Amino acid sequence: MTRIGDAQLLAAWRDGDLTAGGALFERYYAAVVRFFGNKVSGDPADLIQETFEACTRSRDHVRDDNGFRSFLFGVAYNVLRRHYERTRRRDERVDPTTASVAELSPGPATMVASRDEHRLLLTALRRIPLEFQVILELFYWESMTSAAIAESLDMPHGTVRSRLRRARQLVEEALRELGDDPGLTARTLENLEGWAAQIRQAQGGLSNS
Repeated sequence: MTRIGDAQLLAAWRDGDLTAGGALFERYYAAVVRFFGNKVSGDPADLIQETFEACTRSRDHVRDDNGFRSFLFGVAYNVLRRHYERTRRRDERVDPTTASVAELSPGPATMVASRDEHRLLLTALRRIPLEFQVILELFYWESMTSAAIAESLDMPHGTVRSRLRRARQLVEEALRELGDDPGLTARTLENLEGWAAQIRQAQGGLSNS
């Protein structure tokens, strides 16, 4: 059976077909769960619901009919930022380029990791600044290009490319700081992309598969 594309579903949803909107949400539900899974402690259900409700209100603002996935993750990132803003004192702002999830939300992530390498990598990701973590996870877990990430996060493409490089460096530094077992650290560093892909598959595969 031919897979109906995002553009067709979005167009039908905009024309009032609620079934098409439901199909889009079902298609990307696992990806949104995965997005919040390593960035908040506790149940992310309210944030997931807030994301889809915001998409419903703003579906006419998608820049082009082929960009629903980028739009969705942009909404999810804004929901995440608002969530952490709500946890701060009134006069305290959250800077996602410097503040990490480990600082903003101490405690275990909701993702379950089956291997030591996975647990170490997930912990390291939570130690780097939030914006860098988001960029790296979208790149590895959702197989998004740097251009698509730039569209999603409303950033210049060059900024995303430089932050992607810096994010890899920061993760490597965090892995070395966390690694009590030199062998485990070495194995994780040698195959970052492979371990990231395994985590993605364990959490539900690709969002557009």
